[in-house]
Amino acid sequence: MQTISGVHYNFSLPMAFWQAKCGDISGADAKEKISAGYFRVIRNYYRFGWVIPYLFGASPAICSSFLQGKPTSLPFEKTECGMYYLPYATSLRLSDLGYTNKSQSNLGITFNDLYEYVAGLKQAIKTPSEEYAKIGIEKDGKRLQINSNVLQIENELYAPIRPKRVTRSGESPSDALLRGGIEYIEVRSLDINPFSPIGVDEQQVRFLDLFMVWCALADAPEMSSRELACTRVNWNRVILEGRKPGLTLGIGCETAQFPLPQVGKDLFRDLKRVAQTLDSINGGEAYQKVCDELVACFDNPDLTFSARILRSMIDTGIGGTGKAFAEAYRNLLREEPLEILREEDFVAEREASERRQQEMEAADTEPFAVWLEKHA
Repeated sequence: MQTISGVHYNFSLPMAFWQAKCGDISGADAKEKISAGYFRVIRNYYRFGWVIPYLFGASPAICSSFLQGKPTSLPFEKTECGMYYLPYATSLRLSDLGYTNKSQSNLGITFNDLYEYVAGLKQAIKTPSEEYAKIGIEKDGKRLQINSNVLQIENELYAPIRPKRVTRSGESPSDALLRGGIEYIEVRSLDINPFSPIGVDEQQVRFLDLFMVWCALADAPEMSSRELACTRVNWNRVILEGRKPGLTLGIGCETAQFPLPQVGKDLFRDLKRVAQTLDSINGGEAYQKVCDELVACFDNPDLTFSARILRSMIDTGIGGTGKAFAEAYRNLLREEPLEILREEDFVAEREASERRQQEMEAADTEPFAVWLEKHA
């Protein structure tokens, strides 16, 4: 699963957007209103972001060696070559088998207010974990882990989307947010695109821009911890069986269920309006074309990335599929011109790197235990 990687897609909106939406803003007022706007994006992302793994999830299978004999309740099917797969899965990378953490699901972190979010994050790095406590902190004089809390550092919060601000030296992510507010959003639910030699293509980029702008504009009522948990039910359904005929999704925590294709096509009707606006500004119909291409996936799930890659994996195995892509992309990239680097360039860079290392080590006189007390 470590080789099933994802793309982190950073998204921000210009000040002109926020001024058009919120009026004339500056100083502390800008920090508050822009942060509130980005939390609006995040809430809508949790409610509707399952569309990303549905369309672009590309990890419906794993090698049997990944389980290492561990029991699983997932109804895997197995091929003769040792591949485990779920026939309707989209992104096992986003499942409990991949980059998620069950122990974090009850932290109570919400996305309604900057100070509320930071308080929840800071509380999480102080919340003890029985599971991690069993490991211990030190053994034979060697440190086994930073601490035994649910989050050992703030960056360990596994989430499909995170509010971010560039940190200053020695500054924690949450302190950076308190200082200047949200600067950009980190989207973390996009699998590497196996059909692109660079892992992501123009269609995906245009869709993400469309979707994130829509998230900033659409209604986004405040979200309780309970509703956040309910949105995860939708995400898990799409992750594990998103292409299953008859699959339904809930809206919030309501008991009513709606067919996934219906919800998806309703969403795309809204996205098409955003696309028309963006195309009117940029010229052409590129964004509308993306909508027309992708909406077809709701009537025909075989067009999704997960269906396409799974067909290849079943036919030729994980290894055969990977080898075919590797050979094709190797040949393609070999045709690209290369920057000519001389041996002297590498020597100079090595020496410069060693100097930077020595300078950093000379300036760092604080004992690790003292540093840890301050930052962990």
